[in-house]
Amino acid sequence: MSKRRKNKQSTSIWLVLVVAILGAFFKGNDIHQFVSGITNQGVSQTSKSVKSVEDTQLSQQTFKSGGTAYIYVNKNKSTLNPDDWKENKIVYGNLDHLNRTTQATGYLSRTNLVKSSTRSRQTWNPTGWHQKRLTLDGRTVEIQNRGHLLAYSITGKFDQNGNFNSRELGSLDNPKNLATQTAYSNQQTMQIFEERVRDALAKNKKVIYKVSTVFKGNGLMPIGYHAEAISTDGSLNFNVFVWNVQPGVQFDYATGRSRVDRDMTVKEN
Repeated sequence: MSKRRKNKQSTSIWLVLVVAILGAFFKGNDIHQFVSGITNQGVSQTSKSVKSVEDTQLSQQTFKSGGTAYIYVNKNKSTLNPDDWKENKIVYGNLDHLNRTTQATGYLSRTNLVKSSTRSRQTWNPTGWHQKRLTLDGRTVEIQNRGHLLAYSITGKFDQNGNFNSRELGSLDNPKNLATQTAYSNQQTMQIFEERVRDALAKNKKVIYKVSTVFKGNGLMPIGYHAEAISTDGSLNFNVFVWNVQPGVQFDYATGRSRVDRDMTVKEN
């Protein structure tokens, strides 16, 4: 018998012995999960897949420096049902007891696309608004944005109450559609998913798109945004949690105030 074959047999015998010993302490699925954890450990550590969480756990999440800019929710599958929607409209959630933005859901079509250049200046200050202009990596950044839950560029021909009106440009300075969002989250990460929605609409697909703010406790600045979308033909389907973070800056989400932290980094997905 070759030495390689002997080594294989020895490894198998040791694995059987380990499982037998552990079986005395674990029952049923416990032992299966434990052994799976051992055999798959190398895969899980090197995998490039994005962490997935349940939507009920989002407010309990805490971003750690070096983490990815977004994570999947429900394994990246939307829970929205296209059959629930029959006409173009936006349903804006009411501000809560702390005056915080809650959510917005739109049933959108190609007619709702509008150029961002037509947007006028906004003045509404959402909760947690403490704007700062900082120099980060050699460029000046206003670290907080009045971030739209549903991007202005996909809300054309809707009035402030979400009703279809051909004379309206889009959602402008609407307290129910604006939250304090970092420049990075708004201009980098959220853009990824807004582009997917815009591209689907440009191809004449109908899309249901929902964005919810996620706060920790009574915090005034969202820790992130839960965004999900599905087209009526199923070709567009995503469900993500976008962290409300800024490289080089640490935020106190209870108040929205911030401090420079050069060690704070965000990994692009």
